[in-house]
Amino acid sequence: MDQDLQLKKPPYLMITVLFVGAFVSFLNNSLLNVALPSIMEDLNIKNYSTVQWLATGYMLISGVLIPATAFLITRFTNRNLFITSTAIFTLGTAMAAFAPNFGVLLAGRMVQAAGSSVMGPLLMNVMLVSFPREKRGTAMGVFGLVMITAPAIGPTLSGYIVEYYHWRLLFEMILPLAIISLILAIWKLDNVMEVNKNASIDYLSVILSTFGFGGLLYGFSAASTDGWNDSIVLATLLVGGISLIIFIIRQLKMEQPLLDLRVYKYPMFALASVIAIVNSVAMFSGMILTPAYVQNVRGISPLDSGLMMLPGAIVMGIMSPITGKLFDKYGPRILGVIGLTLTAISTYLLSELKIDSTYTYIISIYTLRMFGMSMVMMPIMTNGLNQLPNRLNPHGTAVNNTAQQVSGSIGTAILVSVMNNRAQSEGEKLFSSVDPTTLTESSTALLGKQALLVGIQHAFFIAFIINIIVLVLSFFVKRVEVSHTAISKQKKEEKVAVTN
Repeated sequence: MDQDLQLKKPPYLMITVLFVGAFVSFLNNSLLNVALPSIMEDLNIKNYSTVQWLATGYMLISGVLIPATAFLITRFTNRNLFITSTAIFTLGTAMAAFAPNFGVLLAGRMVQAAGSSVMGPLLMNVMLVSFPREKRGTAMGVFGLVMITAPAIGPTLSGYIVEYYHWRLLFEMILPLAIISLILAIWKLDNVMEVNKNASIDYLSVILSTFGFGGLLYGFSAASTDGWNDSIVLATLLVGGISLIIFIIRQLKMEQPLLDLRVYKYPMFALASVIAIVNSVAMFSGMILTPAYVQNVRGISPLDSGLMMLPGAIVMGIMSPITGKLFDKYGPRILGVIGLTLTAISTYLLSELKIDSTYTYIISIYTLRMFGMSMVMMPIMTNGLNQLPNRLNPHGTAVNNTAQQVSGSIGTAILVSVMNNRAQSEGEKLFSSVDPTTLTESSTALLGKQALLVGIQHAFFIAFIINIIVLVLSFFVKRVEVSHTAISKQKKEEKVAVTN
């Protein structure tokens, strides 16, 4: 009987084990940013761009490996794949926790990234095969609780630990959780996904993927700090762009591609991917621009700024399972339209921040923005994945994760550049309008803050325009049919595709 029609009891214990591992890896992703200055001082690192590699390198390794997860999930059992990735992640965490110098710490972060890059896509695929399509919204809403909440609380937790303890505790607290996850996986994990032992990997595609996604991720990340005219930035963007174009052409011509881009032939998946990409840009850029305002304009400590963003993270966590249930009942369009409307309104209000905006105003607007985003990501993405046949689930999740990783990096870099350029031009205008002989240290600092505020306002306004565009797109979202007839028809099409 069709697997989707059997409605067997989902393997909740196994999914819980996967959730523990995924939560740890997602949390680890955003845990270190606040701690970088402390690491610089402790390990005697002179250049901030050097210590920044602890974050950039992690993102690069993840971005390069995520496209290969479709092959890994297809070729290997979910049990062996999760145990291996968790063991690699645990090894990297131990290396970082007891690192005697920066080189070992950086190597540990790279090993961590290699292990964690598989966990999210693997968990998502297990969820897709464990629940019937008409109940996936609720299941994926719970997955969103992990995917969104873990990285959102990372900066707050990190700020508290760095202020009152030592940065090594960031790894030391992750290590036992990773070990517990590994033990549970060895003890309780079963196989629920089909494996294609004849699947092969195209090494040229791996190389092109590495240079393509790696080049773009590094180039756009470096551009936000080194500028768009930097020769290394331009070179990596050029290499990344050319490699990515060749990679896409090759994937479309192959019978067994590394990343099957034919998933974009399914209209609701394609539309969901575009909306998710833009929403990712808005979310990641907001996580950069808001702290820039709170810390650099208002002079609020990293811990307090993290605490100010915590209500937004909590709201996203609470709403994710709720929106999953609402999706199952009402479909994605109404949730997407309401969520993107709230996101657009709150983004516009953030573009109107003042030099003396109250704490309550800042927290309320940021939380409203997170509330709006919580209604968009999982429902829209789940609706798109529902249109794919099961054989394309690994490729659909890999495409989504890769696209969001790259778009988050690109969007953040562009909006940070917009902020910096606008702040610089505004600063030149402000300083030219006053007599230099009358400037004091405090007045110079105030003018600098005013210039930066204008840059932040301008960047948020650009983000608002982007939100309006994707809001219009959300009106074209249609609920994917999940009736038994539709599922049976999809299965027949899948069998014909496999036969051919």
